[in-house]
Amino acid sequence: MAKDIKVLRKRIKSFDSTLHLTGAMGLVASSKMRKATDAMIEGRKYLEAVDGVMSDIAKCPECKKSMFFKGCDDGMTRLIVIAGDRGLCGGYNANVFRMVRDMDQADIIPIGKRAFDRYTNNDEYDDDITDENTFESSEYYTYAQAYELSKQCIDDFVNGKINKLGIVYNRYVSIMTQEPDVKWILPLEKPANGEVSTGVYEPDADALMGDVLPQYIAGVLYSLVKESFACEVAARRMAMDNAKKNATEMIENLQLEYNRVRQGKITQEITEIVAGAGK
Repeated sequence: MAKDIKVLRKRIKSFDSTLHLTGAMGLVASSKMRKATDAMIEGRKYLEAVDGVMSDIAKCPECKKSMFFKGCDDGMTRLIVIAGDRGLCGGYNANVFRMVRDMDQADIIPIGKRAFDRYTNNDEYDDDITDENTFESSEYYTYAQAYELSKQCIDDFVNGKINKLGIVYNRYVSIMTQEPDVKWILPLEKPANGEVSTGVYEPDADALMGDVLPQYIAGVLYSLVKESFACEVAARRMAMDNAKKNATEMIENLQLEYNRVRQGKITQEITEIVAGAGK
């Protein structure tokens, strides 16, 4: 009986510690939620604008012959995989990794510590892989980093090293729902309806595409990283709310069990005292 009481006390204490931890992490996620969603909304607006610019350029007859619409027969598919820097966010990271697993791919560029840990051979780096220099954080990702990566991908595409480029990320639906998705960047898609642009481009549309394309890819990547981070914060907030609710329920159940065991022990002791007095 004493052993049962001791075990119950230990379990209640353990769940109480979990309750405090999940509550704190939930508050941190809530504090980041507004800023993350604002950045996501601004990123979506920018993405819509650059998509419009590229769509107009793609309608120009001179651009239809560009290699960026054709690609090459050789090379491999490259996926930029965006995941979180931390865990405890439900299925946020696992859903992205599951989508990548089900796709045919050969080359992965990770963004976020969880993606770095999964897809990078850490033997090539120092023992301390938590060093910010060894991976690109999804929370603190900058446009400059996106621009450098976009130029690298364009060079690899032009040189035939890759023939397809996609970005795997989490799409924000609501605070309760985030869905893994992939956005294909290269090769560019020609207008489906065969529209032709009548605009005048200077110096010419083909040269303009060469200047705009790095900024376009960087803008898409930066926007999707911000959207993914908003998904991570929302997923962590919901996961911590559920964990807090479950921990509270477990503590209540354990407390009831503890009270029953303790009451039984008291009753047994009183019975023994009464029986001893009767003798």
